[in-house]
Amino acid sequence: MDGQLHIQDLTGHGRGPYTFDVTGGKCTVLSGSSGSGKSLLLRMIADLDPSDGTVRIGSTPREALSGPAWRREVTYVAAESGWWADDVLSHFDEPGLAGTPDHPDTRLARLARQVGLRDDILAARVSHLSTGERQRLALLRAIVRRPRFLLLDEPTSALDHDTTLAVEAVLREVMAEGVGLLVVSHNTGQAARLQHAHWRLCPGGLEPVHP
Repeated sequence: MDGQLHIQDLTGHGRGPYTFDVTGGKCTVLSGSSGSGKSLLLRMIADLDPSDGTVRIGSTPREALSGPAWRREVTYVAAESGWWADDVLSHFDEPGLAGTPDHPDTRLARLARQVGLRDDILAARVSHLSTGERQRLALLRAIVRRPRFLLLDEPTSALDHDTTLAVEAVLREVMAEGVGLLVVSHNTGQAARLQHAHWRLCPGGLEPVHP
C-alpha cells in the first residue's frame, strides 16, 4: 500500500460527493460550520457510517479488509470517545500497549508525559477524569496502535493553549513516522500550525482553503 488515503465520490446520509486525498506523513485539516457534516465524513471514511463511493489506501480498497482491520489502518478518534469500562487500564489491555510492571516506560508512558498526563493515569477511574484527560487518553490509545492514518475530530477542543501545543508536538512526531492525519478543527491557529492541506466543508461539497 502506498502512502495516500484516497477518497473518491464518497456519499452518505444525503451528503457529498466528496473527493480528496490524505497523504501519509502530512496533515489535512477539515473545517466548516457546525452541522456541516465533518464528523459524519470522518465516520464514513472509517466505515463506521454507511457510505457509497471509493475509499482506498494506495490500490487497496476498503472492501478488501474487514471493518476492524480497516479501522486498525484508518483510525477515527471522536472529540469525546466512548469508554466501555470505568478503569482506564481496561482500555489499554492489548499486549504491549501499557507495558509491564518491570518495564513501565513504554511509548504510551512517554507520550502521556509529553501531553501533561499524570504518571498514574492508567490506574485512574474514567469517571474521575476530566474531559481533557479523556480526550488525550483516547488520542494516545489510537496512536500507540500505529495506524496508517488518524481521523481526529477536534482533538484539542477541551484543552488549554499550552496543552494544545503539547498535543500538536506529538502529532508532528506521529507525522514524522509517516502517519497521515485528517483533523477536524475550528481553531484557526491550530490549522495554520499543522496543515499541509486544508478543505472547508460547504453545502456544495468541499472547497480548498489556501494559506
